[in-house]
Amino acid sequence: MKSLRIIFMGTPEFAIPSLNLLKLSEHRLVALVSQPDRPAGRGKKIRLNPVKQWAEKSNLEIFQPFDFSGQTFISWLEEKRPDLIITVAFGRILPPRILELPDLGCINLHASYLPEYRGAAPIHRAVIDGAPYSGVTIIFMSSELDAGDIIMQEKEEISYYDTAGMLHDRLANRGASLLMKSVDALASGTAKPVPQDHSMATYAEPLQPMDEELDWRKRAAELYNRIRGLNPYPGAYTSYQGKRIKVWRAAPPERELMQGKQAEPGTVIAVGDDSLKVAVGDGTLDLLDLQPAGKKKMDAGSFCCGYRIRPGDMLDGVSESEK
Repeated sequence: MKSLRIIFMGTPEFAIPSLNLLKLSEHRLVALVSQPDRPAGRGKKIRLNPVKQWAEKSNLEIFQPFDFSGQTFISWLEEKRPDLIITVAFGRILPPRILELPDLGCINLHASYLPEYRGAAPIHRAVIDGAPYSGVTIIFMSSELDAGDIIMQEKEEISYYDTAGMLHDRLANRGASLLMKSVDALASGTAKPVPQDHSMATYAEPLQPMDEELDWRKRAAELYNRIRGLNPYPGAYTSYQGKRIKVWRAAPPERELMQGKQAEPGTVIAVGDDSLKVAVGDGTLDLLDLQPAGKKKMDAGSFCCGYRIRPGDMLDGVSESEK
């Protein structure tokens, strides 16, 4: 098997397991590419992204271009003479000049079982949708989003208790292993890519601020999936007396229809030591972990005690000044 010269492109934590395995392989990581560092946190200080931190610890060169189709970046890539370019959670479609540069092409690790959930937020959307499975897919990159030929793929079951964060970590590790198998197959000439069935494609749209707000008129199962699908980032929210409240965890719903007159969605039905029961579109949902704005995460009992929540109180929309 030929030892390949590899350029790796990625930015977030999802890429780190793949880098760890590549570093231990017979192949050579020539250099890394990541998105430019950006301000983060309340102080808007520049923070090194996870891939850049990994590169510095590993004493590997990293390039962070602002213009991914500019001649400066293209010339830098040409000087490195990569046999293969790998992207993992890179967030950019590469221009044709880069796609055609390596002898073995450019490949991508995508966090779904393609052609399902092409796009920017496959992990979040799968959990929010209550999908029974996700997966990892290694594809050749093309000019169309996540539409290239499939080299290898594996399914990953989604438990009803999984959060987006839990699924993220499993897919990052499983994807890294599958990526190494794919790289070795390309190096040995045994890879057998197959076209995607484009008629079966679905899309995972980027998360928008409106996705985070809980609409208590929805069914309990939909709300439960949204809460876990936005955990640990960016978090689902409601409000109490005009103040934003993050909802981090809820109990798996049991179909519990209200007897008699249906309470208005968002009404607090019961307060317990460890839960806050709220009326929803088809019954009730027990909220377990909450976080008022500017405060630490707390269990529902502590939240109800500290904010003196009582049955009949309303969890409602956020005021315009808070949005």
